[in-house]
Amino acid sequence: MAGGADPIVVERDLAYATVDGAELRLDIYRSTEPAAPVVVYAHGGGWTHGDRGADGATRLAPLAAYGVTVVSVDYRLAPAAVFPQQLHDLKGAVRWLRAHGPRLGLPTERLGMWGASAGAYLGSLLALSEGDSALEGAVGGNLEQSSAVQAVVHWFGQADLERSAARSELEARLLPFRFEADLLGVDDPAELAERARGVSLLSRVSPQAPPFLIAHGDRDRIVPPSEGFSLHQALARTGGRSRFELLAGAGHEDAQFDRADVLATTAAWLRVSLA
Repeated sequence: MAGGADPIVVERDLAYATVDGAELRLDIYRSTEPAAPVVVYAHGGGWTHGDRGADGATRLAPLAAYGVTVVSVDYRLAPAAVFPQQLHDLKGAVRWLRAHGPRLGLPTERLGMWGASAGAYLGSLLALSEGDSALEGAVGGNLEQSSAVQAVVHWFGQADLERSAARSELEARLLPFRFEADLLGVDDPAELAERARGVSLLSRVSPQAPPFLIAHGDRDRIVPPSEGFSLHQALARTGGRSRFELLAGAGHEDAQFDRADVLATTAAWLRVSLA
């Protein structure tokens, strides 16, 4: 915790939707500061593994100690779930939060979205797809509520899905992961490229995009920092607000991202952006 602050209270296992008989759940890491802004967190894991509690002690509770309530959300995982089901889940969680904000004592009119790696891609696409009926879905109901978010923290995630999915013949034999193919449920390279092109973040930026804080490590060998910088440049070209931070010596999902100074800066940016 930051500066000897009071312990963060965590409310666990709140069900926000039921899909195919299984409950989707979220945890709330409550800031002790009155009327603290709220950010929704989407975990990483290549869209195939991970859960809402994985980063709780090292990342989510410490950020809450800096004055931002964090809501960590589970979403369905590939390959059992095929895109856009993951995005439908996150949008359902945002709508659920808005519907239940008064009961929970949370200010949910303005919400932030924070994602790491695969979660950064999903959270950013959520922010850039407001009004897209194909990506909205109906998970959890509350369709009278908006799924829009007003600020995005994008940590070391993909931006150009077509580029990151591309493989030469040699790379296809040597690289052990096939994240984008699993997410989109496609094996054929040409079909994969076509589908990935349509859901690239770079193709969806607009002047209406919320402000972005993008952070990447300069030694990331899973998702190169050029992905984050490309998103930053695309937002800037449209007149959007974007801040890009490059962490020296940091790799993918590096512990440097959970340093006190990085989390304090992230929380301060969210507090200002969501004020």
